[in-house]
Amino acid sequence: MPHWLPHRKLKLHTAKHKMIDDKILISKIENALQTMRPFLEADGGDMELVEVTDNYVAKVKLLGACSSCHMSTMTLKAGIEEAVKRAVPEIIAVEAINIE
Repeated sequence: MPHWLPHRKLKLHTAKHKMIDDKILISKIENALQTMRPFLEADGGDMELVEVTDNYVAKVKLLGACSSCHMSTMTLKAGIEEAVKRAVPEIIAVEAINIE
């Protein structure tokens, strides 16, 4: 696991026989998120991957300034989701668990 990833367990809702592929999938998603992280941090925000559902929706939690920013939906869809889907075509969507 890269040194910048926190040591936490992710909820991964997929079949056990796909576990090796799932670790690779999560790593690819985390790498894509890492490419977006400097832009969020520049404005006092951040994000973390919370789970990947069995229908390949990545769920993230927006942190810091991003959790209350009125532009967070745009950042999520035009920035984060596009970066993740480009890097991991299996992912069909990225959703924030804390955007209302």
